[in-house]
Amino acid sequence: MSSTSQKHKNFVSEPMGEKPVTELAGIGEVLGGKLKDKGFDCAYVVLGQFLLLKKDEEMFKEWLKDLVNANKKQSSDCYTCLKEWCDAFL
Repeated sequence: MSSTSQKHKNFVSEPMGEKPVTELAGIGEVLGGKLKDKGFDCAYVVLGQFLLLKKDEEMFKEWLKDLVNANKKQSSDCYTCLKEWCDAFL
């Protein structure tokens, strides 16, 4: 596994609850604001889209790129964060 950020480790270490979207690895204030504007205000709403896309890495990254213009690193970090959270809690 590649090294992960502290933000990633914090996110996957506990239940999601009502965490804001900016708690997801790869999602900072700018992308978080864009996601909120599109109705994805909480991390669990992004998780819902992740699950609707059947946890497919390429489809999720493409969705994030198309929706909020996330770059490869941002979309990859977000995907990995959600995937590891699912592995731990679902």
